[in-house]
Amino acid sequence: MHAGSIPARASRFFHRFGVPAPPVSRTDLGGARPNHLDYAAMMILVDADACPVKDEVYRVALRHQVAVTIVSNSPIRVPDHPLIARTVVSDGFDAADDWIAERATPQSVVITADILLADRCIKQGSVVIAPTGKPFTANSIGGAIATRAIMADLRAGGDIIGGPAPFSKADRSRFLQALDEALVRLKRTL
Repeated sequence: MHAGSIPARASRFFHRFGVPAPPVSRTDLGGARPNHLDYAAMMILVDADACPVKDEVYRVALRHQVAVTIVSNSPIRVPDHPLIARTVVSDGFDAADDWIAERATPQSVVITADILLADRCIKQGSVVIAPTGKPFTANSIGGAIATRAIMADLRAGGDIIGGPAPFSKADRSRFLQALDEALVRLKRTL
């Protein structure tokens, strides 16, 4: 196998994330049903343009055999795997948000830092997690929207305010745990 071939690159990817490579076809399994088909309705939708946890999403999704769709306004490199898809939308205002919100279901997990997109997806019944691992819920989204509006007013008035805290290792760890727990809960409901 040539070192730059697709199977070789895929093998390095699976080794990197510590997950087994999926079967190429049903016949390779002797007709058995692959695990990822048991949860075919489950999916992870990622608002990917500024998402710092894409690699973590791939790792958790592959461990749970759940499909992932990376949604962005420009091409983003994604691993070559049947459970991972990339969708490039137009660069129109909120095009990625609209695409995700239209496809959000109660069987989906949405990864976004966008509070307004989180609100739209929660209304569709989705589980929504920020890249910091903070879950957006029906109870917390109203406060988050109000805080966002206050901060926007302060910025518009010329007040100098700080932005979000820098992304940390603790945020990454919290995100991994939150995504894993969300997928386990969704599997129990199916």
